[in-house]
Amino acid sequence: MALFNPSREEVREFFCSTWQKHQDGHVLTPLEMIASQWMEQHPEFHKILCDPSGALEQEFTPEKGKTNPFLHLSMHLSISEQISIDQPPSIRHIANTLSRKLDSEHEAQHQIMECLGQVLWQAQNQSKPIDVTDYIELLKKLI
Repeated sequence: MALFNPSREEVREFFCSTWQKHQDGHVLTPLEMIASQWMEQHPEFHKILCDPSGALEQEFTPEKGKTNPFLHLSMHLSISEQISIDQPPSIRHIANTLSRKLDSEHEAQHQIMECLGQVLWQAQNQSKPIDVTDYIELLKKLI
């Protein structure tokens, strides 16, 4: 079974075209609807989303002190999907509890994103799969 593994360009084109479709009032796919909701909540990304050619050229590195809007939005999508299917098990409960605690689904997702980023970094650094147990333990500490 092949996993969906878009290129950097495909990811950037997806977000830019989705934003354009959203701005123009076109019908969006379910995934585009979720993406556009997260894009709306990040006005700091709107300028780059409106510039597809610039989006393809730009480098967003920690050294430059810039958040990569496409990575950030992709992580929102990933977390939204994890919550919707409750995988890993109990993430939906943790996310809902954290959203209530913070009175913000958005802020809850940002805290979950920190945990996801940590386990992704560890997996990449160790050339191993993501440790789901570690991920859930990190998430539990948030609530």
